[in-house]
Amino acid sequence: MLAASRSRRAAPPCDSGGWPQGAVKDRDPLAAGVNDMLQARAGLLAQLRAFMAANQVLEVDTPVLSPCANTDPQVESPPVSLNLPGAPGPAVWYLSASPEFAMKRLLADGSGSIYQICKAFRNGEQGRRHQLEFTLLEWYRVGFDHHGLMDEVAALLNRLRWRTTERRSYRACFEASFGFNPHEAERERLLAAAREAGFAGGAAAEADQGTLLDFLFSHGPGPNLGLEQPLFVYDYPACQAALARLRPARDGRGCPVAERFELFIAGMEIANGFHELTDAAEQRRRFEEENRLRQARGQALMPVDEALLAALERGLPDCAGVALGVERLLMALTGATSIAEVNPLAPQETKVDP
Repeated sequence: MLAASRSRRAAPPCDSGGWPQGAVKDRDPLAAGVNDMLQARAGLLAQLRAFMAANQVLEVDTPVLSPCANTDPQVESPPVSLNLPGAPGPAVWYLSASPEFAMKRLLADGSGSIYQICKAFRNGEQGRRHQLEFTLLEWYRVGFDHHGLMDEVAALLNRLRWRTTERRSYRACFEASFGFNPHEAERERLLAAAREAGFAGGAAAEADQGTLLDFLFSHGPGPNLGLEQPLFVYDYPACQAALARLRPARDGRGCPVAERFELFIAGMEIANGFHELTDAAEQRRRFEEENRLRQARGQALMPVDEALLAALERGLPDCAGVALGVERLLMALTGATSIAEVNPLAPQETKVDP
């Protein structure tokens, strides 16, 4: 009856433009903002795809579920219980924290330069700039190193808004805030600086070198990077290489550096790129070391992706790759201060992160 009575209700009169009279002025301002943001997001995704097509980068699609996971102690891939046909009981698989491993398998099989726009998942991440589920633009360029890929990211930014970008080494950023070389500093010096910056208690005492460097960078130069124009920070400490290659010091005497970069806009990390490691044995060693660190911290061990290691054995072409946070890029383009502002369906924030 209710539905029938609604069907007989007279339609409101329309103005000359075809909109029902009063539809715009009576519209919820929040709903209008949601529509504007959806339009902005759709426009950004179209621009990203057009840029990749113009540069002959092939779009691919990879699974978001895998029996393997990222071993990085700083990244928690959400586990999912699955009932697989013929299995004696539920199997634990993982939602993808990044499409990197699968995309490298395609690269090893001869795909050439590729990209995808996909969902990624990180357990325990929720706040103003972090979400459990978010959107990544990830791409790999065969024959590029990290500097060549920075050139291409800068070209993308130019297409979107920013005419100029800046580049600065990790060491230069760090020394400007703390006055010493992060590549050569011993743990005790990093720990003293971290405690002075507010990293206190048992967590500081137990932190490894990479964790201390992360804390210092995020509390020192980090918030002031890219305030005037987008800034690429490159050549990270070796202990933060992740899946990047290491390069010996140019003078042959100093510490090696990781051929890695991050892009900052308005104090916010937007993208993370590597000149990709191609050595399967070294990659296995890093996975095993990360699992040892997870065990020492009381974290669950993660199953190593043997398919990725097999792909590296077959031969990953010389390439560079970058992962770019789409929601964060949209924040930078629109002036939003929270992912919730650019994603109307984002879960409510449970903490305010820096």
